[in-house]
Amino acid sequence: MSDTDFKRAARAATEAMRAVFPETPLLQNAHLSERFDADIWLKREDLSPVRSYKLRGAFNAMRKAKAPLYVCASAGNHAQGVAYMCRHFGVKGVIFMPVTTPQQKIQKTRMFGGDHVEIRLTGDYFDDCLNAAQDFCAEAKGHFLSPFDDEDVIEGQAAVAVEIEATLGAAPDHIVLPVGGGGLSAGVLSYFGTDTQYTFVEPSGGASLKAALAAGTPVTLPHVNTFADGAAVARIGERTFARLKGVGLANTLTIPEDRLCITILEMLNVEGIVLEPAGALSVDALRDLGQAIRGRRVVCITTGGNFDFERLPEVKERALRYSGVKKYFILRLPQRPGALKDFLGFLGPDDDISRFEYLKKSARNFGSVLIGIETRDPANFERLFALLDAHGFTYQDITDDELLAQFVI
Repeated sequence: MSDTDFKRAARAATEAMRAVFPETPLLQNAHLSERFDADIWLKREDLSPVRSYKLRGAFNAMRKAKAPLYVCASAGNHAQGVAYMCRHFGVKGVIFMPVTTPQQKIQKTRMFGGDHVEIRLTGDYFDDCLNAAQDFCAEAKGHFLSPFDDEDVIEGQAAVAVEIEATLGAAPDHIVLPVGGGGLSAGVLSYFGTDTQYTFVEPSGGASLKAALAAGTPVTLPHVNTFADGAAVARIGERTFARLKGVGLANTLTIPEDRLCITILEMLNVEGIVLEPAGALSVDALRDLGQAIRGRRVVCITTGGNFDFERLPEVKERALRYSGVKKYFILRLPQRPGALKDFLGFLGPDDDISRFEYLKKSARNFGSVLIGIETRDPANFERLFALLDAHGFTYQDITDDELLAQFVI
């Protein structure tokens, strides 16, 4: 399909969507614009009917296929988009989800689809779930709805770009958008072409585009961190990579999952915007762009807002640890009167004990203590550790020891 034909098809898909749901707002953000000395706009896909952009691709693929039965595998946003569209088109859908899928996502998928969808919980991991869905689809002669690696899905996701252009009157100077399997990024890139500059953002634990660009072909990551589950994909799509293979590593960014937590909290507390981890990727990336965006019109696509508030304590914990204002360490505390008092005397006025737990006696005269300290300034830990060293206390900082932290924190 030529660039002209793709644009025409994307515009037709966007027009067809208006009979089902309104366009999502593109809003200028004063706070971010001032902070980064740029004209920052947010394309609020988190405000779609299913709180993500995924229903666009599902809608376009389903309106073209016109099948009596649709099948998909998803642990989140794609499932909800498919369910919503099954109800809209009045067709049957069978949605496979891993057994480990949070109940909140299962319930929302059921709510959107109603009697039109059947949810089957299969396997502990997504790959198991995907294989089961594809096997069932072949047996039932249904139409499999890929979450990203499908030309009609890519075309549907390009509606995001169509709406950006319609609001601004032209392409922005710079677009920042997350990459998972590549459906959205392939659609936006195919629509705008070279009319704008791009930054493609991935979570560090799921950087499948970066790996594919380095290898020159899609590769399967040996391990995926599912914290940013909306963008944590082990292998980018074949069709999507065919459209993205020329973007260049210089136009990609990988974001640490823990740093992402800082942005989630900032957007919630400062802007009142609820973003899921993948939905916050584009906003978080602004920290790394600096001079590249100064004085320019920049659109960040906030791709989803399906955030389970039961995860909020975890998000806060990870944000504090990443920013350096909270640490955990194991202290070898002498078993003598006054030893604990000596330690407490080392704490400053901004240091707060958030965790204190005797683990065991490590020797006759010493005991191991797990201690969590939260403070206002990371530099306060330099002072605390200097005092511990000066007075002969033995300790081990385990804040960044992922393996050890899983067992004791």
